[in-house]
Amino acid sequence: MKFTSNWSLTTLLFALLLTSCVTSREIVYLQNIDEVSLKEIKTNYEAKIKKDDLLNIVVSGPDKTVIMPYNLTISETVSGAGQIENSTLPYLVDPNGDIDFPIFGKIHVEGMTRAELREYLTSKIAEDVKDPIVYVSFKNYKVTILGEVRNPGTYNMSSEKTNIFQALGMAGDLNFSALRDGIILIREVDGKQSYHKIDLKDASVLNDPYYFLQQNDILYIPPSAQRITQANTSTGIWGTVLSSITTALSILTTVIALTK
Repeated sequence: MKFTSNWSLTTLLFALLLTSCVTSREIVYLQNIDEVSLKEIKTNYEAKIKKDDLLNIVVSGPDKTVIMPYNLTISETVSGAGQIENSTLPYLVDPNGDIDFPIFGKIHVEGMTRAELREYLTSKIAEDVKDPIVYVSFKNYKVTILGEVRNPGTYNMSSEKTNIFQALGMAGDLNFSALRDGIILIREVDGKQSYHKIDLKDASVLNDPYYFLQQNDILYIPPSAQRITQANTSTGIWGTVLSSITTALSILTTVIALTK
């Protein structure tokens, strides 16, 4: 049987091409969006307050002197100006789900939304103060994104109504080597860690109860099987095998050339 060096080189290049090829079905999001019956996304979604949350709570009103005792503040001297300014401190939700609020003492806030806590404090303060205004916000609403993204890390969310695509966008989107149908979301529920698998290729993710993220969620994006194969090819036993095949083909090509 007659072999040629061109045949050997073509075979090797074809084999490498097969291991590096990526199809649209592996990387495109929401592939069946025309086929999925989407439910109306809840626009009134609000995150629940949890243990270890940091809350910014500011009380205001027409009479600043009267409302001052309802704010947790610290006095600071402004550098160079000699003036004293009051800075509002955040409230830490303790292991019992409580905060220590001025005047009222312990208040159980775990499980409330920002709106519910704002309404509760407004009604309580209104018993003694005319027309109080209460502002409530999360100070440490963060999500950690790890794995096959361009910029893994922990991100502070500007809004508690952040969905999974917005969070991944903050991390620079998924790499081509990401496993899009095997994303793992880790979440603490009632003091216990739970996990949920998410398929970004399936448009039904828009109906998923985990579509909106919660504070302290962790998103892990595993590498695809192809990415693992490529890694094994460049290192380890597969690297040795490929090196051996390349050497053998090189020797075979040389022998063929010499016997012509």
